[in-house]
Amino acid sequence: MNHNIDLRRNSDGIAQLPGENLAGANLLGANLMGANLRGIDLSKANLTAADLTCSALNSADLSRANLNSANLSGADLTGANLSGANLTYANLLGANLRGANMRGASLLSADLTKADLSDADLTDVRLSGANLNFAILGGANLNGASGWDNTRGV
Repeated sequence: MNHNIDLRRNSDGIAQLPGENLAGANLLGANLMGANLRGIDLSKANLTAADLTCSALNSADLSRANLNSANLSGADLTGANLSGANLTYANLLGANLRGANMRGASLLSADLTKADLSDADLTDVRLSGANLNFAILGGANLNGASGWDNTRGV
């Protein structure tokens, strides 16, 4: 597995890594703002405090990734695999999570204000302290989700 990461940028200065395999990579505090990460494998990666603002993560594999305190505001995570991911204290303000697999993810104290969780699989997620103000939950599977009594906006 190659972890020599080359963040090539296009003429707009946007990082381009679509389809790459960065499983298990240490990207602690990385600045990936606006990056094209469609279909990338970031399973088990350490993205603690990473800035993924407005990044394209459509169909990305973030299963069991550590996204503690990561900034994913405005990110497109349509169809992404976030099963078992740690999103504690993550900023997901306005993120698009339509159809995302979030089974067993930790969303403790995460900010999901205005996030679109339509048709997402939120089975067994932990939500205590999460902010769901104006979040869209139509068609989402919330079976076994815990911590509802300590969420905001629901």
